[in-house]
Parts: sequence; C-alpha cells; structure tokens
Amino acid sequence: MQFFGGSEISPSPPAPTASGNNANMIYVFNRNGVCLLYREWNRPLHTLNAQQDHKLMFGLLFSLKSLTAKMDPTNAEKPNLGVPQLPGQGCSFHSFRTNTYKLSFMESPSGIKIILITHPGTGDLRESLKYIYNLYVEYVVKDPLYTPGTPIGSELFSKTLDQYVRGLG
Repeated sequence: MQFFGGSEISPSPPAPTASGNNANMIYVFNRNGVCLLYREWNRPLHTLNAQQDHKLMFGLLFSLKSLTAKMDPTNAEKPNLGVPQLPGQGCSFHSFRTNTYKLSFMESPSGIKIILITHPGTGDLRESLKYIYNLYVEYVVKDPLYTPGTPIGSELFSKTLDQYVRGLG
C-alpha cells in the first residue's frame, strides 16, 4: 500500500533529477521529535555528538515550518506553532540550498518527517522522499515486531534504503 499514490511500491523507484553526488545523510523523525533513523553516506566532518545533531535538525525543521506558516500571504488566520498540517494545506517548504548542501524535507500525514541532505546541485527530490516514506511504511510500519516510536532496526528497510539512496547521484 502506498500513501502517496498507487497501490504498492513500484518496482522501479522514481528517478530524481539529480546532478550531484550521492546523498550525504538522512534523518527520520516521528511527530514527537524522536529520531527513528539517522544514516550517513558521505559526511567527512563530525562536529556534534549524535543527540545534539538530532536536536538541532529537528529544531531547524520546527523553526522553518513555523516561519513559512507565519509568512503565508494566503491565510489570514495563522496556525499555532507546531501544529501539523496535512500535505497541500497552508504554506510549507520542501527544500533549501546552501553552497555546500541541499536539505530536502517531507512530512507525512502521520507526522513522520524525512530529511535528506544531498549535494547542492541535486534537483527536486519530493518524489524520492515519497518513495522513501513508502519504503518506511512497507518495511517498518507493517513489521509486527516493530514498536512505534523506537529506532528503526529493520535490516530489509536499511538495505533497500541504502540501495535506493546510493543511486540518487
């Protein structure tokens, strides 16, 4: 079952319009800010411990979502800070780019947040993030041994995610 179109995971994932290197990092947070998954593929410099890094990333997302909601010129009634919005509802951000990386972001209706850090030359990754979310649903959520809110330990999910993300560049 796919939550973003279709009835099951397609055998060939959507091809991103990427022109850079492979992804650097991925974060998966639940709606409470708990980091369910953190994976690195290409991060040469480690400046923070993992817990500080996760808190900073979640805080950045919270701040950017709040900022975009407050600046929305189409909505006179501004939502309360931190209230999740459904996809397509209100003003939201999908990515931002610096001179050294691009951060792509997707939030599911259930509050799962997927953040992919890639080369700054990478194109739009919204379809790729939806595909990663569908992998999460198939291999993690549907796993009867998985306890929601705990770190993801599925070997099949990890292997499939690694194969897909390594092909993004």
